[in-house]
Amino acid sequence: MIPQNKRNSRPGRERPSDGFTEKVVQIKRVSKKTKGGNQISFTSLVVIGDQKGKIGIGFGRAKDVSSAIKKAMRKARNNPTEITIKNDTITSEIKHKYKSAVVLLRPARKGTGIIAGGSIRPLIEVSGIKNITTKMMGTRNKMLNIKTAYKALEKIKQHA
Repeated sequence: MIPQNKRNSRPGRERPSDGFTEKVVQIKRVSKKTKGGNQISFTSLVVIGDQKGKIGIGFGRAKDVSSAIKKAMRKARNNPTEITIKNDTITSEIKHKYKSAVVLLRPARKGTGIIAGGSIRPLIEVSGIKNITTKMMGTRNKMLNIKTAYKALEKIKQHA
């Protein structure tokens, strides 16, 4: 009889159990014109968090999707940052601009939930924030919006 935790796992393929929740935000196919034809690769954008205020973002590019995701996960784990969460929300309102993206983060009352656009919602969910109102302005680029929200959350940590 195989133990329950050893079923369906291959040796050397264990995932790190560091308590992080991982979410793949975007996978894109990108191609590059070369002398010999088109070179196709994939990019992935990943957010990780421990639901207690520790978050990280990662961007990976590789020839296949799974390698791009693994690379992004590794980068996200290497640069986690701690944010301040008080009463399931952020401590203060912040407006942050990064390149062409502007993000507005506002604390919300208990029971409000996460009011966030499609691209920064996964970042807010994995961070452990339960009540927040957000607004994205300037661009629809997912990577840029996530980086802006990430930098805004880091900025809140510095002000607290």
